[in-house]
Amino acid sequence: MPHEVAFRGVLLPGLLPVFLGCLLLMVLIDMVVGRFGLYRHVWHPSLFRFALFVCLFGAAGLLLLR
Repeated sequence: MPHEVAFRGVLLPGLLPVFLGCLLLMVLIDMVVGRFGLYRHVWHPSLFRFALFVCLFGAAGLLLLR
């Protein structure tokens, strides 16, 4: 995994594309969970969203290290 990604002459962190991809996936999952009303089974929806994003980002980051 590269440490930096060059984008128009600016060096960005290597995990930035992974972060943005996980953010997009999180928005899609959030829409599906919200549409089916599954948040009523969760104690704290905001905490659940954050924990889900951390799990997605952590798993994607670990997959890049392989």
